[in-house]
Amino acid sequence: MKAYVLAEPGKACWYDAAEPTMEEHGAILRPIVVAPCTSDVNTVYGTGSRKQDNLILGHECLAIVEQVGKLVKDIKCGDFVAVPAITPDWGHPDIWEGNFTHAGAHFSGNRLSRTMPGVFAERFAIPYADMNLARVPKGIPLEAALMCVDVVTTGFTAVEAAEVQFGDDVCVLGIGAIGLAAIMGARLKGAGRIFAVGTRGISVHRALEFGATEIIDYRKDNVAEKILELTNQVGVDSVLLAGGNDQAMEQAIDMVKYGTGIVANVKHYSGTGNIPIPKFSGGRGMAGKTVKLELAQGGRRRMERLLSMVACKRFHPEKLVTHTMYGMGAIETALEMMREKTQDLIKVMVCIDEEFVKNWRENCEEN
Repeated sequence: MKAYVLAEPGKACWYDAAEPTMEEHGAILRPIVVAPCTSDVNTVYGTGSRKQDNLILGHECLAIVEQVGKLVKDIKCGDFVAVPAITPDWGHPDIWEGNFTHAGAHFSGNRLSRTMPGVFAERFAIPYADMNLARVPKGIPLEAALMCVDVVTTGFTAVEAAEVQFGDDVCVLGIGAIGLAAIMGARLKGAGRIFAVGTRGISVHRALEFGATEIIDYRKDNVAEKILELTNQVGVDSVLLAGGNDQAMEQAIDMVKYGTGIVANVKHYSGTGNIPIPKFSGGRGMAGKTVKLELAQGGRRRMERLLSMVACKRFHPEKLVTHTMYGMGAIETALEMMREKTQDLIKVMVCIDEEFVKNWRENCEEN
């Protein structure tokens, strides 16, 4: 089976992989459209933990169900589904305590292309099909549905963790795809001023379109000082941390309110070492500021809610897709594009089943 894999640190390649193994509660699927992620770039070129040999990459996908296990009751063969990047271990007792992302083990919900084969293959398996897979509503753009499986749910997770309320001042640090999703989510939650920190041309344009009220250029301004200036030295109600360097957390704590401020981090920090917390703006340990380190929410119900919002045109995540490519072989090029991140790029969608994509788009236009 053709698959795009991590051959060794710093090198990805095509590989003849074994067919996926299906669990009794799982399903085997065929990818229709996929999107390489910055996390895939980090897996190949970053400094994370050692992965299994020839690990199949990819965790952003819409797919057709080809087989289901004997314990699957609802999801059927032929269903066109969104595959969430986060697939919780629904069989572990920790789920009953609301621990959906780390039930039974650290990052147990984040298995795709980390501890189990990913979606960049001719076929792949997903556990707990009834609990993880969500049917894609007819009539919504493929790009929008694809962005919901990882980008949107991650950005919205930051918004939820920060408890954004009507009229809040919010700073979104980093306006790649995740930060842009966070801006959309903050606007939906009723935020007032939304300060977006970033410089890339297309991202700045989309940030303003999605609801940012002001762009802060980190190359020209000290971000924390600028935010304090714009808020009369009070700071923002929340910082949604979706990008930046290893000092991003320090900046976030510098500019969030004393007493009630929340920093919600969904940014990946590569390597080892420490994430700094400043003593002074941290109130020497007594500032009353909250820091939350979050992994995105996943699973079927999460996907269904997001897809319902897209179907009702509450927001338009399809605008995050700036480039479209065709054929499974394009995954390799798309991954390199995500690594290089040119000024006009946010996300790349790779259409593997071109005929399906054509028919879906024609039906969308008719409706």
